[in-house]
Amino acid sequence: MTDDPSDAALLREDLEAWAALATVLEWLPTALDSQLERDADLTHFEYGILYALADAPDRTLRMSALAGYANSSLSRLSRAVSRLESRAWVRRSRDPGDGRSTLARLTDPGLEKVEQATPGHVGTVRRLVLDPLTRAQRRQLREICRRIQSSIRDEDGWRPPSGTGT
Repeated sequence: MTDDPSDAALLREDLEAWAALATVLEWLPTALDSQLERDADLTHFEYGILYALADAPDRTLRMSALAGYANSSLSRLSRAVSRLESRAWVRRSRDPGDGRSTLARLTDPGLEKVEQATPGHVGTVRRLVLDPLTRAQRRQLREICRRIQSSIRDEDGWRPPSGTGT
């Protein structure tokens, strides 16, 4: 053990940076859930599932791939997909190419739901995260987040499909 306090505690500037990030990590999910639950009767996690399926070829993904996109255990994902199935927004089936795997497919009503929910969600993301920042700060935020992601895992996190936006 060392007597250097920097080894045992965060110093003022680092503590302030960490506290700001930790606060955003706590507050943002609640704010995103509130808007989506109020306007679309979805949680942010459920919206993410619908969005990933809407973006997938044939609106279909293996549950294991979907769990990876959602950074979720299969059991948590399965419970969420069960809720989405009960609303007829998602349908599960066995993968014909691999009977051990289960596919999740976005239904037409599910596609309508994600399309209905997206404008409000985008507006909330803009209002809470993007609009308070300058263009340069948004680029910095992207790079900062990518660096943090790579320190957590070697793999890339979710990125928008090529051709999305400008």
